[in-house]
Amino acid sequence: MFEVVVRTICSFIVLLLFTRILGKSQLSQLTYFNYVTGITIGSIAANTVLEKHIPLHEGLISLAVWTGLAILVSFWSLKSAKARVILDGEPTIVIKKGHILEEAMRALRINMDDLSMLLRTKNVFSTKDVDYAILEPNGELSILLKPSIQTVTKKDLNIASSPSLYMPSEIIVDGSIVEKNITELGLSYEWLYAQLHQANVASIKEVFYAEVQSDGTLYIDRRDDYKAKP
Repeated sequence: MFEVVVRTICSFIVLLLFTRILGKSQLSQLTYFNYVTGITIGSIAANTVLEKHIPLHEGLISLAVWTGLAILVSFWSLKSAKARVILDGEPTIVIKKGHILEEAMRALRINMDDLSMLLRTKNVFSTKDVDYAILEPNGELSILLKPSIQTVTKKDLNIASSPSLYMPSEIIVDGSIVEKNITELGLSYEWLYAQLHQANVASIKEVFYAEVQSDGTLYIDRRDDYKAKP
């Protein structure tokens, strides 16, 4: 039992370290290569913990080697466009100017049921609304709707729009000020307290959630205990 605990702790620490080294791209760009890499590293870590006939140091070395190879391949793909195509594939057009490209679908081994499902995940329920559809290397479907279906923007209507002052960010969560966001947005506590005073909020503890909006206003959601009774 003690040996299993030690092996688990060691594998956990090493796995945590290596996942940090691999970076967020392992999640944000989940290509087939990243998918296989994640499964393999997890499998090696599990075997290192449970298979007692595998020496602990050999399991950790295997994790280190696999992580090193993954980093090396990622660096290679950054430097070479051909490597990116080999490792991750390339985007494939499956609908072009409103027409479904059957050859492309056969090459990708997807059928109309698969395509319809991918379209529905983008809130598109009819292929006739699609001008272009591109299947990305990570399996996501990117869609360009036909001009007649696209949402009208302020630019289309020649309506002036004011630039955003801030990225909407939480300022108070569960009665506590998020100091990091206050600093990053260049705001002051005096400004925050002034905003709360204008909203008739006597104490930070009355606020369950507060968020700075893009126009500089403060959205405030009070705790249930402090909300006005109807």
